[in-house]
Amino acid sequence: MENATTGPDSLVEVLSRTPPFRTLNEESLRKVAGIAKTEQHPAGHRLFSLGDAGDRLYIVMEGKVRVGRDIAGLGEEALAMMGPGTSFGELSLIDAGPRSADAIVHESCTLLSISHRAFEELLLLNQQIACEILWEFCRVLAGRLRETDDKFAMLEFAAKF
Repeated sequence: MENATTGPDSLVEVLSRTPPFRTLNEESLRKVAGIAKTEQHPAGHRLFSLGDAGDRLYIVMEGKVRVGRDIAGLGEEALAMMGPGTSFGELSLIDAGPRSADAIVHESCTLLSISHRAFEELLLLNQQIACEILWEFCRVLAGRLRETDDKFAMLEFAAKF
């Protein structure tokens, strides 16, 4: 059953504001929305753990998700707090390799998820969408890698004292 946050127009609106889909035209956004699923999770729910097989990208529609890792001697280090309009798990759409962090629901949330399999099929059938999305993926992932590198450098420095 569709509601205000899960109807096709709403999904297109969310995708149009979210990297890596924000550069797509409306027709392409509708195709991506067609493979997306909505999920609701309570606070404290673990979406995935470091090392789990990556099988989907998530977009936060409502609520917050904490992405982090356990650091020996320091405990959990939150790498990012993902709120409405942010995406995470992008790597799983590219290579379906293991997760590089944990994702835990911080505030009950509604998520949009896109599976690796559905995404791959969409890209194989739509080369223009594939080029646009993959180029934007490169930008998003480069930015995230720089942020993560900076955080780990600060943690390494703090661990020395």
